[in-house]
Amino acid sequence: MSKLDGISPGFVKAALAAPYLSREYEQQLARKWSSAKDEAALHVLTQAHMRLVISMASKFRNYGLPIADLVQEGHIGLLEAAARFEPSRQVRFSTYAMWWIRASIQDYILRNWSIVRGGTSSGQKSLFFNLRRLRSKIARNAPDGDQTQTFQEVALALGVSLHDVEVMNARLSGSDVSLNAPVGSEDDGSVTERGEFLVDTAPLPDQIVETQLDGEYRSRKLHAALKKLNPRELRIVQARRLSEDAATLDSLGRELGISKERVRQIEGRALEKLQTIMLTRHEGAISAAS
Repeated sequence: MSKLDGISPGFVKAALAAPYLSREYEQQLARKWSSAKDEAALHVLTQAHMRLVISMASKFRNYGLPIADLVQEGHIGLLEAAARFEPSRQVRFSTYAMWWIRASIQDYILRNWSIVRGGTSSGQKSLFFNLRRLRSKIARNAPDGDQTQTFQEVALALGVSLHDVEVMNARLSGSDVSLNAPVGSEDDGSVTERGEFLVDTAPLPDQIVETQLDGEYRSRKLHAALKKLNPRELRIVQARRLSEDAATLDSLGRELGISKERVRQIEGRALEKLQTIMLTRHEGAISAAS
């Protein structure tokens, strides 16, 4: 099978037939696009570098994704390079565009290689695209070495942690499994799927409703009990117990014109009063229910 299977032959032919650009003409086209947004200049510039996109995409064909999609993503990277290219730096466009093409293709592979998203940091990308190659190389040089030693050498070579290497190796060694995949069959002919073994730790619907009703009931009781406090008790309880930023005894004492010890005493008395009211109401509700 050709490494370009999946790409239109006409597209490949057009890309290979595009003329190479001289440095001067390339700079001229880049300036036209950069300063005047000349789309004709952009078309000539990018068409001349589509062979670079195809070549780069073919290097990533072993990741199980359609080569046509890789070429498309590489083309997006090429357009991004054209948008960011600065002709004044006197650098060949192909040298600059190569990085953007590779980055775009790699990002696409990371997003689509597995339904489980992997890390997108530079270290994780380096691990994903280099782990298998380095692992094989090190294993050939030291065939009797243990796996931990190999992973340590990979971590050192790529500048990442040993844990990251172990996690990425586990991901690359496994494959995605559908939750609808059958794992057995019953006597009645029904099929047991893998997803049926997953445990949902979320509360059941009746538990959610019960918790919500209990919360509303307690909230109503608290608001009713707070109405039994006098204004000074209510102010202290609200500032000390019902506010995210609790006020200090000293600040409340200055506000109310009393000592902080007196504030503490009023707070304690108010809390006891609330507790008594809440318990009395609770016991009355139980008695009424029974």
